[in-house]
Amino acid sequence: MKRKDFLQLLGGASLATSLLPNGLMAQSVLASPKLGPQKLTILHTNDQHSRIEPFDASYTRNPNQGGFARRASLIQQIRSQENNVLLLDSGDIFQGTPYFNFYGGELEFKLMSMMQYDASTMGNHDFDNGLEGFDKVLPNAKFPFICSNYDFKNTLLEGKTKPYAIFNKNGIKVGIFGVGIQLESLVGKKNYAETVYLDPVEIAQHYADFLRNEKKCDLVICLSHIGYDYKGEPDKISDKILAQKTDNIDLILGGHTHTFLKEPQSFSNRKGKSVLVNQVGWAGLLLGRIDFYFDAQKSIQQVAWNNLPINDQITV
Repeated sequence: MKRKDFLQLLGGASLATSLLPNGLMAQSVLASPKLGPQKLTILHTNDQHSRIEPFDASYTRNPNQGGFARRASLIQQIRSQENNVLLLDSGDIFQGTPYFNFYGGELEFKLMSMMQYDASTMGNHDFDNGLEGFDKVLPNAKFPFICSNYDFKNTLLEGKTKPYAIFNKNGIKVGIFGVGIQLESLVGKKNYAETVYLDPVEIAQHYADFLRNEKKCDLVICLSHIGYDYKGEPDKISDKILAQKTDNIDLILGGHTHTFLKEPQSFSNRKGKSVLVNQVGWAGLLLGRIDFYFDAQKSIQQVAWNNLPINDQITV
């Protein structure tokens, strides 16, 4: 895609607006960057599953879509236009193509590092080569893995992931924590060894409170690999339930269920405030984009979004 066409696609006023439960204005397309004194752009992916190359043109479902090189080009274009960008991933980087079978995740980590990812959490498939396999290729990741509800004590990964991270983007403090799905019965015991799974709701509340109240973060993000929703299993923990049972979380970026959301969904937390939840399917077919506009007091005034397709219209 030419830069001019890309700017036309993302620029201009919104086509549709709606109010979030706490009164914030939400927009389905990106608004003018001059709406507030401070703007933060969140870019995110999930469930990449080693899809380095685009799907073949003959593929019936997603012909000629996806591809790491196209995503890198799009990210570079956005960074050339925006001053404050965070690039995040919600897990399941591994497994799905011969690239993983041959390189064991090394290539994925190297390419994500070249794209300058800021952080990721771990998905269940990131355990597919065991803790040994993940540890072996981890030095190729020049970004932290944030795993708040996996206790890696007495394992190879002890001390090699973070329970939270804080990023300062031109005075806006962003606190991030990560929660993963229960590994028992989903991942072989030998692959996760002595890793202890902690309740994601309790852990999410702990770190949300910590980041908001003690660390004074202006925005709190949860990187989640617990799944968006489980129809027929209303009691199974999911992003929708997590949003409603906690508070102090502004945004949940999800994974695991490969859910293609047309736009972020808004839920009321346990104190009646809005929580946005987004997930962009799988295989790198979309790049999620959410823009937060802050006032001079660093309070969120407006949110805008656009889940961007990765296709052959993007010039590499």
